[in-house]
Amino acid sequence: MKKNNYKKIAKDVIDLEIQALKKLKNSINDSFNQAVNSIVKCQSKTILCGVGKSYLIASKIAATLSSVGCPSFALSASDCSHGDLGSISKKDILILISNSGETEELKPVIQYANRNKITLIGIVSKKKSILYKASDIKLFIPEVKEAGLEIVPTSSTCEQLAIGDCLAVASLHKKRFSKKNFKEFHPSGSLGAKLKTVEDIMISGNGIPFISENSNMKKALNLITKKKLGMLVVINKKKLTTGIITDGQIRRSNQKNINLINLLVKKVMTKNPISVNKEMLAAKSLSIMSDKKITSLCVHKNNNKRKTIGVLHIHNILSANIS
Repeated sequence: MKKNNYKKIAKDVIDLEIQALKKLKNSINDSFNQAVNSIVKCQSKTILCGVGKSYLIASKIAATLSSVGCPSFALSASDCSHGDLGSISKKDILILISNSGETEELKPVIQYANRNKITLIGIVSKKKSILYKASDIKLFIPEVKEAGLEIVPTSSTCEQLAIGDCLAVASLHKKRFSKKNFKEFHPSGSLGAKLKTVEDIMISGNGIPFISENSNMKKALNLITKKKLGMLVVINKKKLTTGIITDGQIRRSNQKNINLINLLVKKVMTKNPISVNKEMLAAKSLSIMSDKKITSLCVHKNNNKRKTIGVLHIHNILSANIS
């Protein structure tokens, strides 16, 4: 009996969806610009609505838009006729998603939007449909061949999902939405960890183990034991960083100098310690530590590397689940 091999089917499905995306790419026009401008200028919410698979796509697009600073949520068109139309206000933008544009459940939603002068953006594949004709902004997605039996929503939903991603990414560019902004909406999970900056996890204020370069090593030994960071930041009379002392340095110096405790800190310290900007991603600082084979970094802001505002220790990074 011949063994089933579904790899060809998978490749055929992907080929059809690639063809669909190419058609979608060629169909992008000025209406897309209008849609992006409307979403970004909206002072209320962007509401996405669909039926069946299109509603599931609407939910994903709404989540993506919200994550880039465009408050959005999804509604099932089937529920709109049973009270959920009350969720839509006149200041909202309504995006209806439908392959045919003729789905019965959409008609009351279209009428409600037109009657209340709510900006309606239609994502639709048929230009003769009710949705296309009623939309203030028409996002036409070309008709494509579906992968499953030529009727199962696959290539068409791939187009819908892609146009939603396009709207979200274009909107974040127009809003000048940065990684820092994005981080505010993703404080947890792997994304939150990847987007944490040095400032988010560094030791600051009274926690920074400062010591004067003119102090003796006896004081340095007591302070490094007290602070439990395995390092001290050495500063001069102007509070500028001139060096760093680590417990490893102390052990090595102790082997060479019988009277280590009587030496001045500046005679033992390592000059010009590595300092990173507070805005640097914590993951990048970990890479620096790994390359330099060190366990701590001084932190500065702007370009003032000699003014230490924080200390980043390897334990801070590990505690934040950054890798």
